[in-house]
Amino acid sequence: MDPAGLNNPQLQQFINKEKEKAMVNEMVAKLTNVCWDKCITGTPGSKLSSSETSCLSNCGQRYMDLSLLIMKRFQSMH
Repeated sequence: MDPAGLNNPQLQQFINKEKEKAMVNEMVAKLTNVCWDKCITGTPGSKLSSSETSCLSNCGQRYMDLSLLIMKRFQSMH
């Protein structure tokens, strides 16, 4: 790759967007694993129970709230 291309603002913007997408995908995967392990205690059937659904929803919301708080803290440090 041409070293001058690394200074291209459009390329940098593209790379930053791809990094953000990767972070979101990683966060969703973690959220899925953590909340599934916490809320689904037995072998799942064809439908989730109301308590499992509620647990997954609450767990996901807490995880997202905490992730946003952490991101804001990191942003304020820079």
